[in-house]
Amino acid sequence: MNPDRYDEGRFEFGEQVRVTRNIRNDGTYPGMEVGDLLVRRGSVGNITNVGTFLQDQIIYTVHFLNEGRMVGCRLEELLGVDEPWNPSLFEFREKVRCKMDLAINGEVLHPKGSVGEVLKVLRENELIQYHVYFSGGRTLQVPETALDAFEAKDL
Repeated sequence: MNPDRYDEGRFEFGEQVRVTRNIRNDGTYPGMEVGDLLVRRGSVGNITNVGTFLQDQIIYTVHFLNEGRMVGCRLEELLGVDEPWNPSLFEFREKVRCKMDLAINGEVLHPKGSVGEVLKVLRENELIQYHVYFSGGRTLQVPETALDAFEAKDL
């Protein structure tokens, strides 16, 4: 591991952060079932450690005092506690379905009902938008109002 990798870290020991998505047990949290909710999005915790996973991913250990849990989080799952927090309906890596045809210059790229995956949540404005990856290798910026939740049973 390159010790300079830590220079790329955004948060430091003791810093307060907010988690931007629900954190569920992936099987590494003892005493709970896989899939159980560990920490709800919007919860605030303190950085207790900065480490790496697979030698190239920075992982922050965050102590969520109200939940009584210490959980590993990636940078894209965290915001500084003072950064604007606008709760969203969908989260990073969540599957979504279009409520309407998505088009550019009148050309429908993804018809109503198309399924995509959220790559990024854009919370800077009151109207939340998402970078959504669709089949065919295309990523579009889509407003929250144009998306519905996707359930695997919907197939």
